[in-house]
Amino acid sequence: MDKPAIRIGPRHPKIANLGYRLTRWIFERTMARTGFHRIGDEFANQKIASIREQLQRGETVYIVGLGASGTHNTGVALIEVTQNTGPRIIVNNEEERFSGNKHTTEYPKVSIEAMVETLRQRGRAVSDIAAFVTTWDYPVLFATMMRTVLEEVPASLKLLTMPIVPAIDLRRLDQARRTPKILARQLGLGERVPLICMPHHDNHAWFSFAASPFAGGDEPVAIAVIDGTGDQGSISLYVANDGAMRRLYCNDSVFDSLGSFYSVISSTQGGWTWLSSEGRYMGAAAWGDMNRASNPYYARLREVLHFGDGGEIKINRAMANWYCDPFDHPYKAVLIDLLGEPLKPEQLWNPDAVLRVEDIHHRPETKDRLDKAAATQLVFEDAIIHVVDHLLRATGANRLVLTGGVALNALGNMRLLEHFDEAWFSQAQQRKARLHLWVPPTPGDPGVTIGAAWLFAHLAGAPRGAPMTHAFYCGLPPAPEDIATALQASDIASQRIGNISTPDGREAIADLMAFMVAQNGVIALYQGAAETGPRALGHRSILANPCDPQARQRLNERVKYREAIRPLAPMATLKAAQELFWLHEGASDADYNAYNYMVLTAHSKPHAREKIPAVIHADGTGRIQIVRAEDDPLTHAYLKALGRRIGVEISVNTSFNVAGPIAQTPSQAIDTLRRSKGLDVVLLVASDGTVHAAWHGGERDSGRFTRWFSEWTTAAAVVRSP
Repeated sequence: MDKPAIRIGPRHPKIANLGYRLTRWIFERTMARTGFHRIGDEFANQKIASIREQLQRGETVYIVGLGASGTHNTGVALIEVTQNTGPRIIVNNEEERFSGNKHTTEYPKVSIEAMVETLRQRGRAVSDIAAFVTTWDYPVLFATMMRTVLEEVPASLKLLTMPIVPAIDLRRLDQARRTPKILARQLGLGERVPLICMPHHDNHAWFSFAASPFAGGDEPVAIAVIDGTGDQGSISLYVANDGAMRRLYCNDSVFDSLGSFYSVISSTQGGWTWLSSEGRYMGAAAWGDMNRASNPYYARLREVLHFGDGGEIKINRAMANWYCDPFDHPYKAVLIDLLGEPLKPEQLWNPDAVLRVEDIHHRPETKDRLDKAAATQLVFEDAIIHVVDHLLRATGANRLVLTGGVALNALGNMRLLEHFDEAWFSQAQQRKARLHLWVPPTPGDPGVTIGAAWLFAHLAGAPRGAPMTHAFYCGLPPAPEDIATALQASDIASQRIGNISTPDGREAIADLMAFMVAQNGVIALYQGAAETGPRALGHRSILANPCDPQARQRLNERVKYREAIRPLAPMATLKAAQELFWLHEGASDADYNAYNYMVLTAHSKPHAREKIPAVIHADGTGRIQIVRAEDDPLTHAYLKALGRRIGVEISVNTSFNVAGPIAQTPSQAIDTLRRSKGLDVVLLVASDGTVHAAWHGGERDSGRFTRWFSEWTTAAAVVRSP
């Protein structure tokens, strides 16, 4: 077949750019009157100067980063800043966790209430907050939306009636202009709270760099923000030298976006909605043909993207149509000929009708769709390699911070480490080196709330701050009374089983957990502040036996009620991870810190599939989380106890949720238990260390937990007896 026609760039660039400049000029002035300020204006400069003086006097300063209405994953971050230590995260509250509305675009009312309670518990009040900063530069964002609509008029006028990209809800975005008044009413701070607009990709970039283990030295650090979209574009590249960051490039485009490419294809071919499709499709790719030479779709699908000079990526508008109609008619005829008709919005969320892996050897159309998933992943990997290749050559760096929503593609992250090896650096930079990579636990928009506040502190002269080692910042640890209230539900059985406030108590609970998991029990652990970001990392986790070959099917069918293609992740001690996986030297900084957050896959060693089949994916990889005793003592103790019970310090770890956000509150934890028939028990750890077990009572009681607890208690008593 002949190669398809190529059209890159918008049809009306001059009209679009004129609309951009005019809209930005209008919104800079109108929004300033309603309480929005931008970096460089008089108010922002005065606020920066004031905070700098406070820090120089030795005072502690609080800054709030606000993800307001209209953009997905709204929330609020509170950071504490001193001149000695720099910024420190106190909380990063995601509204979806409190509201139950995943990827919400709502005003983060409950997240803000929880942040105020955190201040109160620290002996502070909202009047102690020195500045409120936003995660988007709103005048630039509105101008970019106008430019996007004008690029392809009249065909693109339909964009005015729908979310342009998954990150932006235009109807709620209009409500964002009232945020200074809404926030003032909620906090009792007068008529309006002045907000300082921070550039979206700068927020991603600075926090991800500052929190990375790449500290100090004369070597540059390259930073790539690859996103669905920011307020100005979807790909931005930076370099950091001597603690200062400089932007090198922004593509100034919403739709020349690897995030949009992956979202549209994964949704319209996989059967899921945007923001839920991407991770599932990455999992599905492992079941397809991941060989570029033999995959029947790869070469032609690659024509959807144009690989230009200087690391440029643009969509081929002769094949793609999502820049005009991302929902109803996202493909041009050439792409339909290749992939078939895209699934319509009303057909989404029935993925097993399309990607049922159990039928892979029986239904040719299933194998065909899995090959399309593999081709999409391969093209995506080509594209990020193309971008990073240019960035590393331009900066001379061998350390890379990758962030933005696209950085959640853990398989693509591993490919970067494999591609940019010693041979590449010898040829490209004429030196002996290899890529060192770090991805934060919050590369997507739940992280820009932190980033906005962190960057503003930097502008006010604060030092960089300590590197990040864990992600337990969402909300507060549950109070004993909150757990007691949640346990009063009549259909849930519960009892107090111990306390982890002492080392002996912690070791006992850890051993009980390991005892149950060793007998193929499925348990949930609910402790401390929740994880910020999309991955459960031991504070809101469902745990199971990695040696059980039936664990994946059991968890997907009876616990999580989700697609059979979904892999399970291994959480491990560093020793166990090194024993069973090939940990990449490019992720070795700070004792393999890059593997702390399930953002990076690793190839398993030959004996791993036989030893821990539940956590080895179809392609032989695992999305690892390394657990440290200093960051999570209970989960680490559980892994050590599991090693004594089953011979390996590795556990299945999947998020504690069922068809919704990760459980945030004790009542949500109990509700998740109630809805999950295959979950044996939930262990709820209160802020005072008290541990309660909750399980299905009455007719739903399987008797498994009470039997296990009795057996374990009896065995423990025998061990203690003289």
